[in-house]
Amino acid sequence: MKDKNGKILYIGKAGNLQRRVASYFERPQDARILRMVSKIAKVDFQKTETVIEALILEAELIKRYLPEYNIKDKDDKSFLWMVVTREKFPRVLTLRSREATAYNSPLGRFGPFTLPTALRAAMKILRRIFRWSDHEFTDKDPHLNLPSADKGGKQAACFDYQIGLCPGTCVGAILAADYRKNIQQLIRFFRGEKKKIVSELRREMKSASKDLRYEEAAEIRGRLFTLEHIHDVALIDGGATFGDVISKGWGRVEGYDISNISGAFAVGAMVVFVNGASDKNEYRKFKIKTVRGANDVAMLAEVLRRRFARIEWPMPDVILVDGGAPQVNVARGVLVDLKLEIPVIGIAKGPTRKRSDFLYPLGMQDAIFKSRDMLIRVRDEAHRFAIKYHRELRSSQLL
Repeated sequence: MKDKNGKILYIGKAGNLQRRVASYFERPQDARILRMVSKIAKVDFQKTETVIEALILEAELIKRYLPEYNIKDKDDKSFLWMVVTREKFPRVLTLRSREATAYNSPLGRFGPFTLPTALRAAMKILRRIFRWSDHEFTDKDPHLNLPSADKGGKQAACFDYQIGLCPGTCVGAILAADYRKNIQQLIRFFRGEKKKIVSELRREMKSASKDLRYEEAAEIRGRLFTLEHIHDVALIDGGATFGDVISKGWGRVEGYDISNISGAFAVGAMVVFVNGASDKNEYRKFKIKTVRGANDVAMLAEVLRRRFARIEWPMPDVILVDGGAPQVNVARGVLVDLKLEIPVIGIAKGPTRKRSDFLYPLGMQDAIFKSRDMLIRVRDEAHRFAIKYHRELRSSQLL
């Protein structure tokens, strides 16, 4: 946001730019924001492929221009920085401003990030792609001088290694050179080089497969898939934050699915779980009326609009759809149009249809991890109920 002289007043990010900008002019604001709004003469924007990249770009631009209305405290102590330490096995830290400046010569320092929760959630996602260790080694640690090709320690594996977040410096599972290459890719991601990293990983995957290093190729493929689909798992600015929901438990979760055969006998289904248990009295069926042909996304939009037209039905705390980014995005679009603030979760079946890949608003990762089985039950029940109604409709029409 700029004033009449082109001076930058404020820098922010949004999944829905129109709604975010309009909110400054439509909602009651405090005196400080009112002063800013009175000065706005122009709004410029830059588009990024993913929310995480928007988060990083926002931090870079704030650091470059120091807009008056981005700085909450003069000493900047409410903001976070991402710091990569200069060690044999560099660590990746999120630090307050004063702590971050203590690293005089880090490999990388990025920030300030104005939303600590968003940065921490983003780092959890990025650690599954660019795995790093949080072990602090010293020059006196004997395992740093192992003759086994400069690997890390020889001790019990840490929990992060067991769940695929740490590359195994604690057990000597990675070469120092390979580890630093991974860290450099993380730094380059923060510098906006995602496309180059994707190309490199594709070449590495093909080379590993050609050399019959299938396990390594599969590991790279997993990292590559997550990197290419990072926009699917980092949805934010979709209305309500998940903090609003977790403070009172899951509450009412509505699960939706569509069933048809090439557009024929098309139906939608809604199932309801309350505090983790199904409530079959609340299940609803929808015979698709307005969509012709095989268009599951448009059918889902129809179902949701008809559902929310029923103002006598209880409102959900969370919406879960059987599908990936297209289904999640159309559900969020319907909610935006209806001015409803409800978190949307998607569960896609994965590239082999044998996995359950979750798509969710930023900040929900821990809660979804704890309730994964329950959410999969909601998805499976919506799928079962939709197929059951589809078969009933098909059988009755054939008869």
